[in-house]
Amino acid sequence: MKNNSIRSKAPAISTGRRRNDRSHQAILKAAMELLTEVGYRGVTIEGIAARAGVGKQTIYRWWPSRAAVVMEASVRAAADSAPDPDTGTLETDLQKFLAGSFVSLQGTAGQVLRGMVAEAQLDAEFRTQFVETFIMTRRAGLVQILRRARKRKELSQDVDPELLVDMIYGAKWSRLLFGHAPLDIHMVSQMVRIITKLR
Repeated sequence: MKNNSIRSKAPAISTGRRRNDRSHQAILKAAMELLTEVGYRGVTIEGIAARAGVGKQTIYRWWPSRAAVVMEASVRAAADSAPDPDTGTLETDLQKFLAGSFVSLQGTAGQVLRGMVAEAQLDAEFRTQFVETFIMTRRAGLVQILRRARKRKELSQDVDPELLVDMIYGAKWSRLLFGHAPLDIHMVSQMVRIITKLR
């Protein structure tokens, strides 16, 4: 995959026209519950359909694959825990976004995400979905925060938002995958102090 194909852009996740919002939400809820309970490898379209109370054909009408359903459910869950804030200051925006993104991973959500990373190393199709949908969507929110800060002159124009996001998420993934230090509010506060000094 070329580098310019994985910049911070959130692509469309599902396909087709949604005619029943209740069924749509039930499918995403079922997918997230199963992902938490049995991991990605244990999730099936049949299982999602049974738990959501819909037919398999309903799922395939809106999503092309199991991975696509799981990715949309995961992106929505991540957005709920860390919505894109726009408080008017870099410090507060970062504090809110990073606290939601990092601290929420201390429990079951972190276990699920570690499992998805592991699956991405084994399944090329899943890796493509994971990078293009989940990873790039979360990156896009943070890049937007940093770009707004540059416009307000809270960050130096020499700071590359994409590179800074790589550094921030590099620290997140390191702690999440290896567990050598916690993803907690203390880490978030330290990161915010460091980043806001890049004027």
